[in-house]
Amino acid sequence: MRELRRRPLDPPPRVQVTSNSGRGLGLSSWQRWPRGKGAALGSALSVAAGQPAGGNLESPPRRGLLPSASPAPPGRCRLCTVPAKTQDFRGRTGTRPPSKDCQAIMKVLLLKDPKEDDCGQDPYVRELGLYGLEATLIPVLSFEFLSLPSLSEKLSHPEGYGGLIFTSPRAVEAVERCLQKDTKAEVWKKSLKEKWNAKSVYVVGNATASLVNRVGLHTEGETCGNAEKLAEYICSREPSALPLLFPCGTLKREILPKMLKDKGIPLESVTVYQTIPHPGIQGNLTSYYTQQGVPASITFFSPSGLTHSLKHIQELSGDSIGQIKFVAIGPTTAQALAAQGLPVSCTAESPTPRALAAGIRTTLQPHAC
Repeated sequence: MRELRRRPLDPPPRVQVTSNSGRGLGLSSWQRWPRGKGAALGSALSVAAGQPAGGNLESPPRRGLLPSASPAPPGRCRLCTVPAKTQDFRGRTGTRPPSKDCQAIMKVLLLKDPKEDDCGQDPYVRELGLYGLEATLIPVLSFEFLSLPSLSEKLSHPEGYGGLIFTSPRAVEAVERCLQKDTKAEVWKKSLKEKWNAKSVYVVGNATASLVNRVGLHTEGETCGNAEKLAEYICSREPSALPLLFPCGTLKREILPKMLKDKGIPLESVTVYQTIPHPGIQGNLTSYYTQQGVPASITFFSPSGLTHSLKHIQELSGDSIGQIKFVAIGPTTAQALAAQGLPVSCTAESPTPRALAAGIRTTLQPHAC
């Protein structure tokens, strides 16, 4: 019998990886991470906008430690090699197929108003999304503005002051409201803005600084993380014989005025807003817990926010409250947490999205995989 010659098997095709963006990898469109301005990392629920807390109704994630990894390209979770949850500009949410090397995304709760930046997303939500954390925003405070005619009159006479001090975004909003009148806005652009820019404009934090820049004023001291550090910075500058104008709220701490007074620096405070509980705080928190469960971490952004939300959080969390990592945006809020007998798992090194996200990531992942 004649022996049949067997044809050798063809070698397997070679695959060439050309990029990390999904192109050249043979991935279908649903496997690629989003592109464009509307593709935002982190599935944030803007409860203040009227959307129900919880948004994407999924089964609760498994609790566990997030794996560690070096920083990843935009659109990917920094803790793994798969994209984090996404939400496009129309609010449609979705997830990518999970990797076996990446555990489920943890849910964190931020008790603050949503503030969109130039990219159309809250910077805290975006930064946390880069670490594979799903953030939800729930506002706990509302504000009522006071004495705006008096503030408007003072802003019209920069020659009577040595400069301005802003320690909260709400004080800047009060100034913006004063400038909304057509006559005042025109005078501000023609002369007042330039006259105030010839003086010192002191601020606490980059968020407040960006709002002050929006009304056309140049700032200094924004790297100071709280009012006490800003007072030290002001005291280190050349003192002015004229008083500094300080728009503030009813709950302002007295440490800055006292430190300036002790150094002989004149200060003129004007109360322009008062803080009240947000009317939807209880309903929004209840909706979140019902749909999302107990969060892995809760961040407080002010002592007053803690005061108005703690009772609801304790009732909703029940016996699971010991599982929550409580985080403070700064030392003042951390002191308020400690005064309530709550363990402070993390205090952000500075009141910025990047510092807070890094602190929460370290808190939720004490041991790198």
